[in-house]
Amino acid sequence: MDALLSNTAAINQLLARYGVKFGIYKDGQFHEQLFPFDSLPRVISAEEFAELEKGLIQRVDALNAFLRDIYSKKQIVADGVIPEDFVFSSGGFLPACDQFIPPAGIFSHISGIDLVQAKDKTWYVLEDNLRIPSGASYPLIARRLSRMASPETFKNNAVSSNSNYGLLLREAMESVNPGGKC
Repeated sequence: MDALLSNTAAINQLLARYGVKFGIYKDGQFHEQLFPFDSLPRVISAEEFAELEKGLIQRVDALNAFLRDIYSKKQIVADGVIPEDFVFSSGGFLPACDQFIPPAGIFSHISGIDLVQAKDKTWYVLEDNLRIPSGASYPLIARRLSRMASPETFKNNAVSSNSNYGLLLREAMESVNPGGKC
């Protein structure tokens, strides 16, 4: 772990060199900034992860139910829960997909749920991302650079691997391939 801590600046320099950035919108303006690397890992116990996983699965199921309704019955609009203009004027709404139900009824094939943990250890959802999984690249490259900087950290600790992400993503996308429809 000491090697990882002592190489934090070098890892941040490599991230800058490789252009590992993310964008945020503030006051209607798009700002790009370097992805910050923290060499102190956030350790989540298996029990806590299992609880988070259950909640995240429930959240993704709810998001899919929302999208299924929007692209079919539109009951949430009919009931006045969400204004029609809010839904149908959104750049994310695809009119060509109206009334199309994808395989297994899954609309959000990839869901990036950003979590933050408060000082009291309570987890909160910062935002839901139901689009291109660009955020997945950050932990992949950070883990790769960390492993290069401190291989002993990974040999001496039970660190879960993220190296199979690409394969898992491909399998997930193939499982819901609508065959060129919508």
